[in-house]
Amino acid sequence: MRSFVLLTTLLAISSCSDDESPGPGTSPEGGAGGSSGASGGTSGGGSGGKSGGSASGGATPSGGAGGSAATGGKSSTGGRTTDAGGAPPSSRCEPLPVSGRTVDVSPADNLLRFVQSASTGDTLLLADGTYRLGGSILQLREPGVSLRGKSGNRDAVVLDGERSAASGEVVSITASDVTVADLTIANAYTHAIHVQTSDGADVLRTVIYNVRITNALEQAIKINLDASESHFPDGGLVACSHLELTGQGRSAVRNNCYTGGVDAHGARDWVIRDNVIEGFWCPEGLSEHAVHFWTGSRDTTVERNRIQNCARGVGFGLGENTSSSTDTWRTYQDAPCGNATPVGHYGGVVRNNFIGANDSGLFASAAGFDSGVALEQACGATVVHNTVFGTTPPSSSAVEWRFANTTATVTNNLSNAQFRNRGGGASATAAGNVESATAAYFADAANGDFHLSAAATGATDKGAAVPGGVCDEDIDGEGRETPRDVGADER
Repeated sequence: MRSFVLLTTLLAISSCSDDESPGPGTSPEGGAGGSSGASGGTSGGGSGGKSGGSASGGATPSGGAGGSAATGGKSSTGGRTTDAGGAPPSSRCEPLPVSGRTVDVSPADNLLRFVQSASTGDTLLLADGTYRLGGSILQLREPGVSLRGKSGNRDAVVLDGERSAASGEVVSITASDVTVADLTIANAYTHAIHVQTSDGADVLRTVIYNVRITNALEQAIKINLDASESHFPDGGLVACSHLELTGQGRSAVRNNCYTGGVDAHGARDWVIRDNVIEGFWCPEGLSEHAVHFWTGSRDTTVERNRIQNCARGVGFGLGENTSSSTDTWRTYQDAPCGNATPVGHYGGVVRNNFIGANDSGLFASAAGFDSGVALEQACGATVVHNTVFGTTPPSSSAVEWRFANTTATVTNNLSNAQFRNRGGGASATAAGNVESATAAYFADAANGDFHLSAAATGATDKGAAVPGGVCDEDIDGEGRETPRDVGADER
């Protein structure tokens, strides 16, 4: 199938640069009890997890398994190949090929009608302009359909949800092998993109690529199971995209800051790579994470993202028990964590991410800059070679692990905050982490460029050994040396 081949190719690509630019009735979840809280918080949320059963069909993305470049010597000039502003190389975000039957759409056309009449494998190519959708949901419900900007300039094609409570979300994906690419989605009343299974089929291999999402008032990207909890939203990709909440959107967020970047329930084998995610916080209340997979999600890869000014960076799991969500926590027939129960997240890796904060408004908010990476009932998680730094440090931790079914490997992360076991029986093997970083360690910490400077003597060549295939490259796709540098950048 065309889309399966496309997704497999995208998962193998090893570098990316980023340029700038839900259904009604969904209930809040995870709004309380974040990393600074005492018990993980409660939620109410969309139709989610699955108790019993294993993922069916679909790809098993690896996100590059840390890359495969040779671990050659360091450059005397710092050895990084980046575009302006510290962005990663563009080779990881090359334009997607166009194939299948193409249908041209202009702002003067009825986009909703074109979407409703799309057949399996169709590619809708949207001309530059603004498509005002107040009151309409674009439901992509045929396999292999693509919704794309024709020019490739995502800032030139805008789907404007106009904050319509009548529709709530803007794009709904309920079929496998669907692609959304090369466009902007603005002003969703709830979710900009909602991936959700039906009661009759899985939704596999979703691709969200080179998409800008701005000011979705709930989650920018929401991923759910069907109401019967019998089918799965597995094997998806979010790459080379820009998710943001600005001051304009923040003032309209509802329900105690029920907003966030990517939020997934009971989802398996997703890759979240090479994105910019920023601004998810509120003056009052605690935002969801920039990237959050929980209620029995499995084998998520979160890598090479730039997460800036979000109250919480990456979360695997949330809460000590299933009361933290109204969704049933998905389990698996192969029991990857033995008899451990409940498990909020199985396996997965968080690697080579820049997670930072420099916004005085965030620091002055009720929740502040809470945590970089939080693991709660996360069995077999790996957190390796991330940089977490705030001009005001995160109040809870750089990386934290919590509750009895959390078993983690935490290696070679760099921060100006603590690496913390928050108790409840959690365990982690921690090595090579540095929590004494200063702004001088980085090229431009004040503006979120956490490439190492010559002054980073406390991080250079100070890393612990890491097994091959776990994290062989840095955030820029450059090979790691022996001994390794600590953090996301190999200088």
